Amino acid sequence: MSGTDLSALVVDDDASLRTLSRVLLELEGFKVREAASLAEADAALAEERPTVVLLDVHLGSAPSDELFERLRREGIPVAAVTGTADVAGYAGRADATLVKPFEPAALVDLARRLAGRVETS
Repeated sequence: MSGTDLSALVVDDDASLRTLSRVLLELEGFKVREAASLAEADAALAEERPTVVLLDVHLGSAPSDELFERLRREGIPVAAVTGTADVAGYAGRADATLVKPFEPAALVDLARRLAGRVETS
């Protein structure tokens, strides 16, 4: 899979975290879309299927459970991004977890690893 084939959807209600994630991933060749809410994530997914999704576990007061389930059903690799160290609860919902705060390299490595799981035709 070449860099131009890589795309990510970053879903987080923290604008600075979305921006940081976007810049880091774009520097690595990902095409990145951002969403600040579940509604924005749904709209982005309706327009284009990303290679990977980095999904904040809690978007304001809204839990991300339904979106995790949808992404799993559609076969889109998803990482749970969380501020809690208790990541065991996300094991069944996400392909991977990333605990905030994270090292920039950890975000990029995770996105690349998940992108490697995507079947290409």
